[in-house]
Amino acid sequence: MCVDAFKKMKGVTCNEVEGGLYLFPSIKLPNAALTAARNNGMEADTFYCRKLLDTTGIVTLPGSGFGQVPGTWHFRMTILPSQQKMAEILSRIADFQMKFMNEYRN
Repeated sequence: MCVDAFKKMKGVTCNEVEGGLYLFPSIKLPNAALTAARNNGMEADTFYCRKLLDTTGIVTLPGSGFGQVPGTWHFRMTILPSQQKMAEILSRIADFQMKFMNEYRN
C-alpha cells in the first residue's frame, strides 16, 4: 500500500518492501527547494522533512543521516501504523508533496 502510494506522487519513487519496519522513499527536489534548504543552513532532505513535520505533523527522518548517495535525497518512514491510519498518513503526505512541488517548482 505504501509503495504504491509513493509511486503515484510526483517527484517520489520507492523500492518494494521486502520486510522490515521502514521505507526510504526517494524524493526529487526542485532547484528552488535546494536553494531554500541552503539558505536555511540545512541539507535538502532535512529541509523537506522539517516542512513535512511543520505542515502535517508527520515525523520522518532525512536520508542524509543514513549515508545516502551524494546528490540524492530520501527520507525514512516507519510503516508500523494500522492500515487505516497509514492510508490517512499517505493521503496527507501526497497532499503535502503536491503543494511542496508547486511551491518550489523551477
